[in-house]
Amino acid sequence: MKRLLACLCLLLPLSAAAQTDADEAALWAALRDGGHVALIRHALAPGTGDPPEFRVEDCRTQRNLSPAGRAQARAIGERFRANGIGTAAVFSSQWCRCLDTARALALGEVTPFAGLNSFFAGRGDEARHTRAARALIAGQASGPPPRVLVTHQVNITALAGVFPAAGEIIVMRVDGDALSLAGRILTEP
Repeated sequence: MKRLLACLCLLLPLSAAAQTDADEAALWAALRDGGHVALIRHALAPGTGDPPEFRVEDCRTQRNLSPAGRAQARAIGERFRANGIGTAAVFSSQWCRCLDTARALALGEVTPFAGLNSFFAGRGDEARHTRAARALIAGQASGPPPRVLVTHQVNITALAGVFPAAGEIIVMRVDGDALSLAGRILTEP
């Protein structure tokens, strides 16, 4: 009996890992098939917020990706390709750390979109940004190619109700104007 319990205990972590892999495979399939959108929090950029002298048109005034963040963004793009998504319609916040993440994904042309800009610490209007992002998503999620939106933690939290890690992929199911969380794909820094 003790051996049986020991064997079952050893299998439980494997079962959870297999379930996680199956869930992740389903999320990648959903992105390939349409009706879903990927929200990605920009890759690693040390710090919080932006300096007081911040200007959206000048990357030198912003918090930017670290070397690890640039590597993380490239690796996220590789994960998309490894899961059958070689091209996507990519939209990004105008912040440099988001644009740099979106470009490093190498999934296609990146379209800057002000509705994905951060509203952290009074930099924008949450309701206006969220409405604009929802309208973009509703108009873009119907079918291939997959839609990828690179933005900020506050924007993703407003849209999905979750607090994403740097570089995390949040997969949202789109049904007209309604969004619901389909799942989360963690990425390594």
